[in-house]
Amino acid sequence: MAIIALKAWYLERYEPIREVVKRPHDLRLNKNSLLKTGLRADFLEERLDVQSTVWFQRYLEGEAVEFYIEGSGGYAIANIDLVSHEIYFVKQDVSARLDPTIYLCFQSEYEPARSALAQALERAIAKLGKKSRVPLSLQSSPRPADGPMRLSSTQLRQIRKCLLLIADTTAIARVGGDEDASLLLGSNTCVELGFALQTKRPGEILLVSMERPNLRGTMPFDLPNHQQLQYGTAKDLDRSLPQILEMLLQRFNLFV
Repeated sequence: MAIIALKAWYLERYEPIREVVKRPHDLRLNKNSLLKTGLRADFLEERLDVQSTVWFQRYLEGEAVEFYIEGSGGYAIANIDLVSHEIYFVKQDVSARLDPTIYLCFQSEYEPARSALAQALERAIAKLGKKSRVPLSLQSSPRPADGPMRLSSTQLRQIRKCLLLIADTTAIARVGGDEDASLLLGSNTCVELGFALQTKRPGEILLVSMERPNLRGTMPFDLPNHQQLQYGTAKDLDRSLPQILEMLLQRFNLFV
C-alpha cells in the first residue's frame, strides 16, 4: 500500500492557519485510522530526529503539544511510541483557527458611549499593533437602519473566529424599582453577545460600559470582573483599555 504522507505543523504559539502552512512542516505522518475525536498515525521521520525536537521535549515535560494536520485540523498529542513510530492525537480546538481580529459589538442607542469606545479601541489597537507579532485588525457588524437584527453567515463567522469580542454594554434604559431595577441594552448587542457567549472560549469576551449615574441596576450579562470594564469618561477609557486588551490577549503570546 502506498504511503500518503500528511504534513503536520507544530503550534508553539498563536499563528493563523493561513500563515502556519506557509512555513516548512515539522512532521510527516502516515494516517492509520481517523476517529471522531482522535487520529492514529505513523511518523515518517527518524526516531532520533523526533527526540531532538523542541515539541518532543515539551511533550516529555507534560506540556500540551498541539499540531495542525493538513486536511484534518487541530490536534494535541496524546501518546508517542518511539519504537513503533506510532503517534496518537486527540482532536483539539486550537487557537490557530482564529483570525487576528478584534470584533466590536457596538450600540447606536447612546452616542457618547458608542463614539468613545470606537475611538479608544482604534487607538488601543494601533498602540498594541506596534509590539504584536501578528497584525491586528478591527471588525464590527453593520447595524440595520430599521427592522430586526439578523446575523449573516459572515457575521457569525467573524464572531466565532475573532481573538476577542468587545461588547458595548452601556445601559440605555432600566425597568423595575430602585431596589430591583434591571438595566436594558440595545437589542442588536444582545443578539451578538448571546451568540458569542455560546461559541467563544472563556476570556475571549470583554464587556465595556460607560457609567450613567441616572441608570443604576443589574446587568443582563454577568462575566468575571477581569472581563468587564466600566469607565466614567473617554479619557478614563483611553487609559485603561490598552492594558486590559493586552492582558486578555496575553494567552496568545502575541506581544514581543
